[in-house]
Amino acid sequence: MVRFYPAIIERGGAGFGVFFPDVPGCTSAGASVQEAAQNAEEALLAHIGLSLEYGDTLPMPSLLDDIETDADVDEAARILVRIDLPREPVHVDLFLPSDLVDRIDDLARSEGRTRSSIMIEAAQERVRARLGS
Repeated sequence: MVRFYPAIIERGGAGFGVFFPDVPGCTSAGASVQEAAQNAEEALLAHIGLSLEYGDTLPMPSLLDDIETDADVDEAARILVRIDLPREPVHVDLFLPSDLVDRIDDLARSEGRTRSSIMIEAAQERVRARLGS
């Protein structure tokens, strides 16, 4: 299922920040408006992936035109960020070297994540790099 979440790109001291009015806590940034917009998709995908993993209910996206302006935000742009929501998870048994599992677990702990989220992200990055989707 595809959804389009509105994002606000705002000017900051050292570049541009991005936040999603419908997804509290999901932020991104970039040195330029272009870079900030490109990084927004990755941030949204990671945030929603983690939310789904923890069983959180995803908010429905607002209409871009319905989002009120905030006088405290120096807006550079408003964009829609496309996300293809993952389908129902499927249980997969894997055999991995124990030292790799330990390193994955250390990384997950240091980022406040789970082993599954680290492995999903790595697989998604590899598939995107190889297949471009």
